[in-house]
Amino acid sequence: MLKNKWYIVLSSEEVKKNRITKVRRFGIDIVFWRDSKNEVHAIDAKCPHRGADLGLGKIVNDCVQCPYHGFLYDGNGIAVLIPSLGKSAKINPNYRVRSFKVKEFMNFIFMWYGDKEPEEEIKWLEGIDNSYSFSTIKETWEVNYTRAIENQLDVSHLPFVHRTTIGRGNRTLVNGPIVELEGDVLNVWVFNEVDRGQLPKKQNEIKKDECTGRLQLILPNYWQNIISDKLRVMAAFVPEDENRTILYVRLYQKFIKIPLISSLINYIFMIFNRVVLKQDRGVVTSQIPKYSDISNKELLVQADAPILLYRKYLHENSKE
Repeated sequence: MLKNKWYIVLSSEEVKKNRITKVRRFGIDIVFWRDSKNEVHAIDAKCPHRGADLGLGKIVNDCVQCPYHGFLYDGNGIAVLIPSLGKSAKINPNYRVRSFKVKEFMNFIFMWYGDKEPEEEIKWLEGIDNSYSFSTIKETWEVNYTRAIENQLDVSHLPFVHRTTIGRGNRTLVNGPIVELEGDVLNVWVFNEVDRGQLPKKQNEIKKDECTGRLQLILPNYWQNIISDKLRVMAAFVPEDENRTILYVRLYQKFIKIPLISSLINYIFMIFNRVVLKQDRGVVTSQIPKYSDISNKELLVQADAPILLYRKYLHENSKE
């Protein structure tokens, strides 16, 4: 996993007040909770005292209480009470558990993964704001998160994997695509068409306004398909560990704003998106190896330009 980045790790509704949410992220068991001010906190799920699972504990005075001996850990992972020593005891600062920096933004929980001090700013997907309504689905794939991301950068698989859904039209020939990487933002302009015997145009032979769609990836792990000004599909690819990825897929729309009708439309769209995801999952989880790397011995073609640029980014930034 890329270090020293803000990752989406949870959807906001999964972390509720007065309840511990335990999940595995980056190969680490972590507990999340909200305090009385609705602020989200995250600490390692293993109690440093006797190794008990803090996910089995409860929230007491905005802290996590270990279920075994009642130690209380605050949002910084510091033990503020050891019951066996008494309420008045001065606690050695070594009694602490690893804490993680988290922020809540756009109905997601972001977590800083790395060993450097976190950047204050969280980059967000172009154009998506609170004027959109949205619905969310969640899936687990038995694959490294890099493979799941590459699937959404793959502009040539639609007529084959999704021939009954979003790939109808038999547009198998891929012009370009146009690919640009600026910092942590990767944009892909897509121009696919029916193969009538013509050769595909190269990236420098097409213009952005000729293209029929745009994909945007904010590295390290969230992406959108810009369908129109009023309709977007976004996804977050959350590393549970090296071999499992949690996908959060959202439909954002603002062409219908009446609440009940909007909710119904969102629900119907997400049924369709589940079908599309199922089509992707079967193929992506069959890939060998389960992760993506620039050293993978795969024979890429012109249409794979976004994937090649993504792999170069991974290679260069994994050195940090």
